[in-house]
Amino acid sequence: MIAKEEVYNGFVFSSDRSRIDVPYVHRVISTQTYWAKGVPLDVMQRSIENSCCFGVYTGEQQVGFARLITDYATFAYLADVFIDEAYRGKGLSKKLMDFIFGIEEFKIFRRMVLVTRDAHTLYERYGFKPLKSPQNYMELHRPDVYI
Repeated sequence: MIAKEEVYNGFVFSSDRSRIDVPYVHRVISTQTYWAKGVPLDVMQRSIENSCCFGVYTGEQQVGFARLITDYATFAYLADVFIDEAYRGKGLSKKLMDFIFGIEEFKIFRRMVLVTRDAHTLYERYGFKPLKSPQNYMELHRPDVYI
């Protein structure tokens, strides 16, 4: 995929992985999220290297992040979405989703999934719904793997 960028209210939304501030993303995800507390830096680095990543920037400072784990053909898992606490309330999470869902290559996916504890209303506006057949899904969940 060719890197894309878009400007909204002075913030830059970019799919250029080389712009990702890995130490910043790691610091936020490993200390401020409920889903990946304690994730090691090398694991975060690998996850970024092997995903389609998106950053939100003010100037050169990164203030938001998301990534898609995808085969670029039929399926994607949306993960690690956040906007820095200091920049929340400005519509940036909605704009980040608009940016991601506006990319043509992602409009062909048959299925996209995500897991959230507290952002259902954000994702519902983009068509996400509870699993239609949750009995068909299985998971191997190791919440303490980083400890």
